[in-house]
Amino acid sequence: MKSITIKGSKRESVGKVATKALRNAGMVPCVIYGGDKLVHFSSEELAFAKLVYTPKVYTATIIVDGEKIPTILKDIQFHPVTDKIIHADFYQLFDDKEITMRIPVNLIGTSPGVLNGGSLRFTHRKLKVKALPSNLPDFVNADISALKIGNKLLVGSLKTEGYTFVQSDNTVVVQVRTSRNAIVDDEAEGDASEAAV
Repeated sequence: MKSITIKGSKRESVGKVATKALRNAGMVPCVIYGGDKLVHFSSEELAFAKLVYTPKVYTATIIVDGEKIPTILKDIQFHPVTDKIIHADFYQLFDDKEITMRIPVNLIGTSPGVLNGGSLRFTHRKLKVKALPSNLPDFVNADISALKIGNKLLVGSLKTEGYTFVQSDNTVVVQVRTSRNAIVDDEAEGDASEAAV
């Protein structure tokens, strides 16, 4: 999984007055937990853009006073009116300790059911994955090329490499539902998929 680097400065004071002063200066107060001790730091709000405003998922390497700390973003708070980032929580990663993350699902292939007028329902756009940091995938591939009208793709049928799913095997990732103009005939679906090829 790709990582984004965020440079920060240690916070000497973590009280309300100091926190408010940081925000007024365009800085975001943050904390890293999961290690031997909490690490309080602050960073410019712009440094979070690639990590927060994207459908992709990244790990974050936090550099505080020259020390590199591998982390993942666990929680982020926004101002209710301005939508500015007002606080961020990070969790420290360790090479030998598994972590759970929500990973985006990438649909591959073309569904014969959709070609015949069926409606594709993408139920789970992200799935919870458990793995060592080095095995975290950028995305989970879900092949829909065999889905006809009425078919579902379940978590249990997805391939995994070095990671496991936290959700039940029966969780529906994507399904093709019938619609008014749908053709439910198997032969028609076969013809449609051949035509697409």
